[in-house]
Amino acid sequence: MPEPKPNSVDYVEIPSRDVAKSKVFFTALFGLKFTDYGPDYVAFEDGRLSGGFYTSDKVSSVAAGAAIIIFYTEHLETLRERVIALGANIVRDIFAFPGGRRFHFAEPGGSEFAIWSDK
Repeated sequence: MPEPKPNSVDYVEIPSRDVAKSKVFFTALFGLKFTDYGPDYVAFEDGRLSGGFYTSDKVSSVAAGAAIIIFYTEHLETLRERVIALGANIVRDIFAFPGGRRFHFAEPGGSEFAIWSDK
């Protein structure tokens, strides 16, 4: 794990209705590395940011006013198809914004994420 940097985002915790499904989804999509801490919590590491998924009936969504985690890719359409194939639901299809394009999806555990590209 990288050395913590003062005054920076250090860790993100995300609610999931099904931690095991969230783990399987993000392992398959991005190859995230996970460490289990019992049935209700799993930590992840992507080499740049660490975080975890915790069991919760409530999940994170833009409609509910929650913050959103946004991933970057150079292949937006390809990753969109992969997200669907892995069982996520598209919440907002690909749209343009100044600087790029993105889409939003709810992963199998229920929380909303986005993926963007400048390509």
